[in-house]
Amino acid sequence: MRDDYIKQALTVVPDPNMLINVVSRRVKQLRRGNRPLVESFEKLSAEDTALREIIEGKISFECGQS
Repeated sequence: MRDDYIKQALTVVPDPNMLINVVSRRVKQLRRGNRPLVESFEKLSAEDTALREIIEGKISFECGQS
């Protein structure tokens, strides 16, 4: 994963643990064949694609409170 993508994604999802959960869930979806929500001229890994989707606001998340 690219460090610059991680830093940018942490501005959107400030909790690192939550970011890991969101990215891992999206990576599983991408590896199962779901189409990426962002276009890229370079070949990105599933992890980097998920981070770009978060950065660009294509993926939303909810933080459940108990």
